[in-house]
Amino acid sequence: MTTDPVTQRLLRQALPVVTTLASLLLVVTLAGALYFGRDILVPVALAILLSFVLVPAVRALRRLRVPRAAAVLLVVLLAFGMLGAVGSLIAREAAQLAADLPRYSLTLRDKITALRAATAERGGLSDTFSGFFDMAEEIGKELQPPAAKTDSDSQLGTAERPMQVEIHAPRSGVLKTLGSVAGGVLHPLATLGLILLFTIFILLQREDLRNRAIRLAGSSDLRRTTAAIDDATSRLSRFFIAQLILNVAFGLVIGVGLWFIGVPSPILFGVIAGISRFVPYVGAVISAVLPLAIAVAVDPGWSMAIQVAILFLIVEPIAGHVVEPLLYGHSTGISPVAVILAATLWTFLWGPIGLLLATPLTVCLVVLGRHVERLWFLDVILGDRPALGPQEIFYQRMLAGDPAEAIDQGRLFLKERALVTYYDEVVLAGLRMAQEDAARGMLDRERQGEVGAGFRAVVETLGQARKRGLPRRSRKPVGAEAEAAFAAVGPDRRAAGIVLRPEDLAPAWRGGSAVLCVPSGGAFDEAATLMLAQTLSRHGLGARVAPSNVLRDGLPEAERPAMICFSYLDPISLSQIRLTIRRARKAAPGVTILVGFWRERDPASLGRLRRAISADLLVTSLSDALDAALERAQAGGTPAAAPVLRAAE
Repeated sequence: MTTDPVTQRLLRQALPVVTTLASLLLVVTLAGALYFGRDILVPVALAILLSFVLVPAVRALRRLRVPRAAAVLLVVLLAFGMLGAVGSLIAREAAQLAADLPRYSLTLRDKITALRAATAERGGLSDTFSGFFDMAEEIGKELQPPAAKTDSDSQLGTAERPMQVEIHAPRSGVLKTLGSVAGGVLHPLATLGLILLFTIFILLQREDLRNRAIRLAGSSDLRRTTAAIDDATSRLSRFFIAQLILNVAFGLVIGVGLWFIGVPSPILFGVIAGISRFVPYVGAVISAVLPLAIAVAVDPGWSMAIQVAILFLIVEPIAGHVVEPLLYGHSTGISPVAVILAATLWTFLWGPIGLLLATPLTVCLVVLGRHVERLWFLDVILGDRPALGPQEIFYQRMLAGDPAEAIDQGRLFLKERALVTYYDEVVLAGLRMAQEDAARGMLDRERQGEVGAGFRAVVETLGQARKRGLPRRSRKPVGAEAEAAFAAVGPDRRAAGIVLRPEDLAPAWRGGSAVLCVPSGGAFDEAATLMLAQTLSRHGLGARVAPSNVLRDGLPEAERPAMICFSYLDPISLSQIRLTIRRARKAAPGVTILVGFWRERDPASLGRLRRAISADLLVTSLSDALDAALERAQAGGTPAAAPVLRAAE
């Protein structure tokens, strides 16, 4: 291996390019394999998805002590029998509709003629729609059956009648004819046979396939990997069953509604509606086009078409926005952009079958990305969850100089959680990230000032929100980022809902400056200290922020606080902290000293640190500081038998 610095530098510079090219080559290779291997991969994908639906039925039979092989065969044959019955029903209804289409063409032509006459009376509209009407008339003529030959036609001479010339391809041999017919019949049968075979073996070898998946995902932590795989398969099974039930019910309602309206072949259109709804966003719209067209062609008026449109406009929103969230959540877990891209990609690779399989396959990938550590990137690319945590999103807004968006997200958060929870879990965590970047030299002094100003703007604005009590519980949607923040931070602490009245406080704590909050002087400590003062004030304790030099000359008796809180986002030397605490005790004898180290530390190190600096209270979160202050305020500020240590748990 070479040690030439120039060569090593060139290799480091070329590494991103090589990685990008390798990734592109891998993507192209996978796409080619999916495209050219679709004859095998499509049956496998269909069999896997079908197995997710059939697993609960197999488990139910197994609980009844039915042998595995018999249970699998019974369930699979029953499922394929139902699919075959549905297919034959679709074929029969489609044949009947095709036979009736010529009759509907006469009504359609009369309606087009009436529309042409109506638009001709309106001047410019006639030119606008003339091309559409001409095209519709041509379609109507094509749908009409050929006119029967009359006696007058037979009496016409050859001179008056144009000669018709027909060109016929030469007759093919018997073997070629049989080959073309057999190819059209055998290919679907072979695909169906492969799906049947793969489904049976997947259900029979489910545990063995699970073990192999665990081995591929990583067998170093069997408990975690097994739990992830089992959870992923159970989630997928529940999702596909719920989606199947919903879409079948949707098709049934549409079919019954079309039957009441009087649209021909309602069973066919109901089945098409149920199948089309597997295609997200546009499936229901596509399924409404054909029955609308038939309604226009069948009814001389427009009442049937209007009723069909109303039926779809009522049933689809109820299914999509009421029933669907109750069955499997507010969404499939896929981002809208990912749904569109997946539908486009799978349609290009596998045709119409790929369009139907796009959402289920993408759901599989997202679930695996959330549960299998090696596939985490799939959740980031395809999932609907925010790619960044609430703390990272907040800090990114500060770096981008956009505190307004952070304020909006904070207000959404405050609809469900307390301000102290938001400060602890989001803003304070963002301050830690900023402090770490500053310590690594990634933020110069000017940049630190800009970011610190953004933090202070957010804190000052959110501090002017509702001053007392718990947050209002809102039932309105709050967005994906706020929902993810709620899930990440968890519930509020008990003290978040406590607001003390003046009569609940000891005499020394009833003043407007009972708590003096002093920042350490760092670039971001002022924002942390302001959050501490706001938190205490919102819960009934008078608190104010004062500069560090306020203690140098002592405090007058009238301004003496009951507690002094020192805020350290990134602690300086312990000797400097001890000097600051001694100065505070000299300026206000008998005062309670609380030191806030806004960093994650283990309780043992916190205990040693508290003893080293001789503080009464040592906390690492605003919630802990609030608990300690409320306890002292109600107890009259008397020191406890042993110093209180409150570490973040």
